[in-house]
Amino acid sequence: DLAMEISHITLIVQNLAKTTTMLETLFDAEEVYDSQDQAHSYFPEKFFLIDGLWLAVMEDASQKLPKTYNHIAFKIDQAQIDSLITRIQGLGLKIEKDRSRIKGEGASIYFYDDDNHLFELHTGTLAERLHHYRLTETR
Repeated sequence: DLAMEISHITLIVQNLAKTTTMLETLFDAEEVYDSQDQAHSYFPEKFFLIDGLWLAVMEDASQKLPKTYNHIAFKIDQAQIDSLITRIQGLGLKIEKDRSRIKGEGASIYFYDDDNHLFELHTGTLAERLHHYRLTETR
C-alpha cells in the first residue's frame, strides 16, 4: 500500500518580508529557516511551521498570479472568526464574498494575499460537510 501525507506546501511571493508578516499575524506561523544569501533553491526562501504544517515561501518579484479559486484552507474554531477578520483587515487584505452554503456546512472566511493566493479559514470538517450534503440530496 502506498502511504502518503502532505510534506509541505510552497508558495511563490513577490515580497518575503510582507508575506512573513501576514503568516505570523494570521496563522501564528513560526519561521524556522531563512535562506538569506544562500542559494539552495531557485529563489530566496523561508520555511514556516503552521501548527506542524511545513510552508515554504520563495521570493520571485517577477511573478504575480491571476486570481483563481484554487486555495489553501485552514480549520478554525467558530469563536476565532471575529478576531481573524480583524487581523485580516489590519493587514489591509480584503475579505472576499463567501460562496452560498447549506446549513451546517460550516462558515468560511476567504481572502487573497498580496500575491493572489486564496486562503480560506473554515469552521467545518469533511465529515460534517458530507453529512449535511447527504441530508440535502434529493433522491
